[in-house]
Order: sequence, then structure tokens, then C-alpha cells
Amino acid sequence: MTETNPWQHTVVRTPGGLFIAGTRITLYDVMDYLAADWPPHLIRQWLDLTEQQLTDVLQYIGVHRDELEAEYQQVLQQTEDIRQYWDVRNRERLAQAAKPLTPGEEAARAKLQAWKARLEQAC
Repeated sequence: MTETNPWQHTVVRTPGGLFIAGTRITLYDVMDYLAADWPPHLIRQWLDLTEQQLTDVLQYIGVHRDELEAEYQQVLQQTEDIRQYWDVRNRERLAQAAKPLTPGEEAARAKLQAWKARLEQAC
């Protein structure tokens, strides 16, 4: 007879990490709420989970906490690397797309700034 874990149908591993089956909620989301000292009943309400789903997830986290913490740090690092990549790429693209203002656009911008200054003084 094979031993089954109570969470085996609730916690699923996908290429994106560990998720609650049938949702887009990661176990890392639940861990973040726990780290922020949210009580379990509020986490359950906020994430729209069943009592069984939350119980299974909390048991899984309890048993695999060290593994999850290490994996979560890797996920955070990957996320930061991706964010930095896109920041650089977008900065380069914006620099390429930037064009000098025409004399008419410069005059319009100066007029808008003057109006803004007057409005700020009026307040």
C-alpha cells in the first residue's frame, strides 16, 4: 500500500513553481502573507481558498519550509534579474525613440509649465 500525503492533490508543481491546484496562487504568496503575520482565516478569505486547501498548504509549508525558502530565494533572484534586463532594454528603447522637440513643441511645453506654475501659486 502506498502512503499518500494529504496535500498531494492541492499542491502542484508547474514550470512556474508550486501552486495551489486549480488556482494561480503560489505557495510563495501564502508564505508572504504568513511572514506579514496575517492570520490563516484572513489569508483564506483574501485568496478565496477552501478550508481544506489552506490546511493542505499550511501542512506542506510546515513540512518543506527549508526547501521552500531556498526555492523562493531563487525565484526572487530570477524575478530581479528579469526586471533588471527589461529596465535596461526599455531604457535603451526609450532613448532610441526620443526625438528632439520642434520649436513649436518647445513653445507649447513652456506655456504649459507657466500655467502649471500659476496654478501651483494659486493653491
